[in-house]
Amino acid sequence: MAWFSPLTPIFVAVLCVVIAFLMKGFKTEKREKKAQAAVTSKSRPWVDEDLKDETELDTGDQAHEDWVTEEDDVSHIPFSPMRLTEEEMLHRSQQFFQLMNSRRSVRFISSKPVPREIIDNVIRTAGTAPSGAHTEPWTFVVVSDPETKHGIREIIEEEEEINYRQRMGEKWVKDLKRLRTNWVKEYLDIAPYLILIFKQVYGLISSGQKKTHYYNEISVAISCGILLAALQNVGLVTVTTTPLNCGPRIRVLLQRPTNEKLLLLLPVGYPEEGATVPGLTRKKLEEIMVTV
Repeated sequence: MAWFSPLTPIFVAVLCVVIAFLMKGFKTEKREKKAQAAVTSKSRPWVDEDLKDETELDTGDQAHEDWVTEEDDVSHIPFSPMRLTEEEMLHRSQQFFQLMNSRRSVRFISSKPVPREIIDNVIRTAGTAPSGAHTEPWTFVVVSDPETKHGIREIIEEEEEINYRQRMGEKWVKDLKRLRTNWVKEYLDIAPYLILIFKQVYGLISSGQKKTHYYNEISVAISCGILLAALQNVGLVTVTTTPLNCGPRIRVLLQRPTNEKLLLLLPVGYPEEGATVPGLTRKKLEEIMVTV
């Protein structure tokens, strides 16, 4: 045939080499992208899979029949603020700072019983926090049952060992080493109470319809801060625990609905006799405040 020549086999061979080279390059690039994705994933070990949801919901969903909007107007009532002299204000501000400055994360917690009414009151106090559109998107689960506490400990220690050995990375583990922390959490069994704080991604009303919870995570975070202050105010101790990747299993254990995501766990009780804490110092005022 006219198009065939002695050079044709050479041309075909060269073409095959070029195609093979291109395919090899494509596979190499694909492997590199996959490896890069793995590195990127490892560089953000603090991402909790259970918390990867939309804090704010797409406004396009608001018209869906499953969602409800409160239309009743809220009446306004007189506000009666506390009247203090400037001297009293200064005294109170200094006194409260001293109280909160003595707050520490304590991992040595006594098994001594704490009156339940005290726990009820500190939870009530946390519930006074502001929230987006007053949706109050928080659930405080108070656990005192020994078997349930131990089940929570097993879940957390299993995941925490994986966190320390794989997810957290060398830098994070090194930063924690000076604080002498590890994946063993004996205080989860010992503390008389475990308070687990869940954020409600959306609300559920009696009809089964969903209610938007605006700024649910920051609202719950504010309530957690108030809860820590309330615990300090009554002389109880805790350590803020963020159970990385434990949320789904703990949620099932506690039979919580899927619209709730575990944000924080606080073991609560009196400090153990002879308890110690890391000798840390806080930043000075000029390091944390900017005046304009």
